Amino acid sequence: MNNICVIFDLDGTLVDSEGLCNQAFLDLLPQLDDPLETLIERYRGQKLSSILIDLEHRLGLKLPDSFEQRYRQRVAALFACDLKPMPGVLEMLATLNSPKCIASSGPLAKIRQALAVSGLAAYFGDNLFSSYEIGSWKPDPGLFEYAASAMGFEPSRCVVIEDSEVGVMAAVAAGMTPLHFIRTGVADSYRTAGNTVFDDMSQLPQLLKRFTNMAPFNR
Repeated sequence: MNNICVIFDLDGTLVDSEGLCNQAFLDLLPQLDDPLETLIERYRGQKLSSILIDLEHRLGLKLPDSFEQRYRQRVAALFACDLKPMPGVLEMLATLNSPKCIASSGPLAKIRQALAVSGLAAYFGDNLFSSYEIGSWKPDPGLFEYAASAMGFEPSRCVVIEDSEVGVMAAVAAGMTPLHFIRTGVADSYRTAGNTVFDDMSQLPQLLKRFTNMAPFNR
């Protein structure tokens, strides 16, 4: 499958981090009384600065300038203790022969820590692309376009593995084929119409086979 490039999102796709990232908000903002699952669904795939603006609006307060740094530190501490790969990811990556990379909205330091803690770092090397390095956040296609160019692939030869609606939108805008990973138990209303959906990472190698020897992809 070396004729395609697989571009992975990170949070909620390769690593089970969405709960930890949102738990950090609950830990730092005791006045925030949303259930954890509500926060996960509300903020899935969103840019941190947009999340902080939303929190300020909902809580009726101005977060201190130091809040982002404190938040990053709390997330790093939670990752160090509790971060795990998503079920089936290690086994999937061990059998996946396609060129692959990560394109994440998180900063590189967070990406590298997540991969190291979860045991996934060896599968990606330096093929790591961050919105903070590119200056483009999903649903803008810029991050995916940059990743494809850096990997040496035309957009039509790239498959994007995403768990968020904004990520799927970015893949489509970039002219790539999205595969929408929706973990078992997530509400059906979250599904993105018209795109391939799967709920088990062990299914991914078989799904990717349909895209080999095809130019261009057909969504």
